[in-house]
Formats: sequence, structure tokens, C-alpha cells
Amino acid sequence: MSIQVKICGITSVADAQAAAGAGADLIGLMFYDKSPRHVTLETAAEIARSISPFVVKVGVFVNPTEELVTRAIAECNLSLLQFHGEETPEFCTKFGVMSMKAFRVRDAESLRALADYNTDAWLLDAYSPGALGGTGEKFNWELAIEARKLGRPIFLAGGLTPDNVGGAVSLVQPFGVDVSSGVEMSPGKKDPAKVKLFIERAKAAAMQ
Repeated sequence: MSIQVKICGITSVADAQAAAGAGADLIGLMFYDKSPRHVTLETAAEIARSISPFVVKVGVFVNPTEELVTRAIAECNLSLLQFHGEETPEFCTKFGVMSMKAFRVRDAESLRALADYNTDAWLLDAYSPGALGGTGEKFNWELAIEARKLGRPIFLAGGLTPDNVGGAVSLVQPFGVDVSSGVEMSPGKKDPAKVKLFIERAKAAAMQ
């Protein structure tokens, strides 16, 4: 199988180009102003213009206004929207762009909400009180296997690193993997060597 690799929380042109050059399929631009990886529309647009049109630009939102999402799509050439808050199923799919709902997985009960969201994909992240992604914590990947049985493309996130992504891909066989803090030197600053290794190991595991 092949796998889609998303490098999330990109904050600079240099990090975007390093990720794209290493083979990232998607990059995530964070439009949540309480995140240490937040970027303005202007910065995000500059980042989006700096890399190949074949790299998918993902806008990451937490309870955004409709205006913010609409502007980000237009100004940053977004082709996938990722929602991390309490957005309704209707809100997630109203923009005419592919969408993905993120779920913070704590236990099997956490998977009940997935079917309510008719988004193009689901992203499974670790539950961490008071934090919405980018925590470096992981969850029980057996739950991701259960979620995959529901038939929707699954992006696996939460605590992935170059050291464990190969095992995660082999076990879960997700549609994609998503990493942020696991390839950083500090919040918002990616380590190019870790990014390259993460992508190599994810794709190698998917080929086995």
C-alpha cells in the first residue's frame, strides 16, 4: 500500500520547502491563534506559494468563523480543511473543499462520534486535557484499527516520531500519518533531519 504523510504545524517557508523536498504529501497550516504553531493568513499564503502545487495545503482550524475559513481557502490555496474543535458536521462540509474532522481518542466510546461526520477523512489524535493536538502524546492504536473498519480514510496522529511511525503504519495501515511535535526542535520549528527520516520510515513501512 502507499501512504500519505502530512507534516503539520509548518510556520516558515524554509520548513515547508524542507518537508516538500523530503517527500511530504501534505503540509498543515495552523490557523488557531492559541497554538504555538499559529500562522497568519499572510504568512500561510507565502508558505503555500513557496512549494509545489502538488503538495496538498491543509488548513487546520479550531472553531473558526466561516469568514476565516473562506479567506484561508482563497488566499492560501487550501485543498483540504482539518477541523479540530466542536464544529458541526454541517459546518465541516459546507465550503466546497475536501474536509477532515479530527477526533481526540481516549477510549472506544470516543469512536462513536465518527459516523456523524461525513467528511472525506477522519484524523485520530490523542486525548490530552486542555490541549488540541501537537502534544506528542499517543493513544491505543488498536482503536484506530477499529475506526478503519468504518470505511473512511484514516489519518493517524498523536505521538508519532521517526522511531515509532514504522510500527504504527505496519499495525494500523492507515490512509495517512500526521506529525507535528515529533519532528520538531521546538514548537513551530521543524528539524529537517527528523522530517526526512519520518517520511522515509512511514513510506518504507507502507511498502512492506
